[in-house]
Amino acid sequence: MSETANEPDVQSPTAQATGAMDILQIQAILPHRYPFLLIDRVLELERRKRIVVLKNVTINEPFFAGHFPGTPIMPGVLLVEAMAQAGAVLLLTEIGGNENQLVVFTGIERARFRRPVVPGDQLRIEVNVLAWRRIAGRMEGLVFVGEKKVAEAVISCAVVDRNRTTGASSESTPKAHAGNTT
Repeated sequence: MSETANEPDVQSPTAQATGAMDILQIQAILPHRYPFLLIDRVLELERRKRIVVLKNVTINEPFFAGHFPGTPIMPGVLLVEAMAQAGAVLLLTEIGGNENQLVVFTGIERARFRRPVVPGDQLRIEVNVLAWRRIAGRMEGLVFVGEKKVAEAVISCAVVDRNRTTGASSESTPKAHAGNTT
């Protein structure tokens, strides 16, 4: 048995562009961290086409303390955010060099919530590319618990330099979505 058998296989994001990723590989791509990192594992990734991720929903999620006490339900806006984070992994994995870049929302369309997501649910989030450009994308997100669709939306996003979102100058900050990172 190798001494490194239990160590994570940390490869560059582009080396994993066609397969599964664990949480450490996701964190190497996305700037999000607890409590706002909403995807746990990438199951499938087809370059420029689709990504499938998992999110395990537990009672320990901080939003359950207030949404709603005694009847915990995952907020729909966080389901959309999880779709967006999956799409951001797909986009940033393809373009590389993401340490100085963020993916921000530019639009959310046709968001539908079919049933509540509660502690104990495992979300399977599928994001399919509708339009692709090097610095932008439009994607359809579908969220399932088991075989049941619980949410869906069409998400538009753009890649921006991190410096542009810190208020360096009003001319360089995206006006419609400054601060709305995925």
